[in-house]
Amino acid sequence: MTTSANELYGSPEPKISVILPVLNESKYLEEAVNAILDQDFTGDLEIILAVGPSHDGTEKIAQELAKKDSRVVVVSNPSGRTAAGLNCALAQSRYSIIVRVDGHSKIPSNYLSLAFEILKQSGAVNVGGIMAAQGQSVFENSVARAMRSPFGVGASRFHTGGGAGSVDTVYLGAFRKQALLAVGGFDERFTRAQDWELNFRLRAAGGVIYFDPRLVVTYRPRGTVRALAKQYFEYGRWRRVVSRRHEGTINYRYLAPPFTVLGVLVSIVLGSLVSPLLLIPALTYALFILIASVRIGKSLAEFVSLPLILLTMHMTWGIGFLTSPKSLAPKVALRP
Repeated sequence: MTTSANELYGSPEPKISVILPVLNESKYLEEAVNAILDQDFTGDLEIILAVGPSHDGTEKIAQELAKKDSRVVVVSNPSGRTAAGLNCALAQSRYSIIVRVDGHSKIPSNYLSLAFEILKQSGAVNVGGIMAAQGQSVFENSVARAMRSPFGVGASRFHTGGGAGSVDTVYLGAFRKQALLAVGGFDERFTRAQDWELNFRLRAAGGVIYFDPRLVVTYRPRGTVRALAKQYFEYGRWRRVVSRRHEGTINYRYLAPPFTVLGVLVSIVLGSLVSPLLLIPALTYALFILIASVRIGKSLAEFVSLPLILLTMHMTWGIGFLTSPKSLAPKVALRP
């Protein structure tokens, strides 16, 4: 008989530590923190901001937020790396439930109370919901459309929605602290894909990762093609690291972008050198991009933006995966 998380770690107390890794988040940090402070959760609450070496005034904003409300605590994250910041905040946390929020995300007023109830009722060690991408410009809105569509990111429930149940990973997450500490916290070798890698270890230790579509987090997408390309390139190269570290974790959804990159490249080269007929695969992909843009977009401006956005997301993820060096994520021990 399987032992539940409730039996292992006890029923969670209505006390929550919200942890945020923060680096160059001056644009959205105050909004993110105020959304946490405005929760309808009635239990004890603390917010720990792990601030990296920012150059846009983020640290000043964080300190001002801490002065206004004693529930906000600022800790230093000298490396600026996300996983290191999360571990710094985790080490300072006092309560048995850890909720991760990002400095460029916004949670609705019932998020913490709902996460607490789902965590208690499901017996899971981590619960999460939908990464509801929402932009403020035409470009950002177009990126948001792509991020919430299977045409852009595949069929992950935390992107596109779906029924409640156990999954491989969730966006951000509300954790049982004891379970998080038992597996060593966040792996600081990972610049990206920390969540997926952590959830793999939690599942390997017998824990359940639970998705519930009622948990919705507003996510602010990148605002330029360059920033989007960098983001998805890093996603691809670090997802390859996870697949090396944990064999058997790769599937067709993750292989689709690298195979698309190779297929399009070979098609263009052979089509140019051998026969125009060999351009058909590349042209088919281009047609897919156009059809997907029509299906996803809700305005003329979005229709115009989406082909470049989808191409950027697919190609940079695939290139990142294909070029990911084995030297990434050196073998170091996890922080106890």
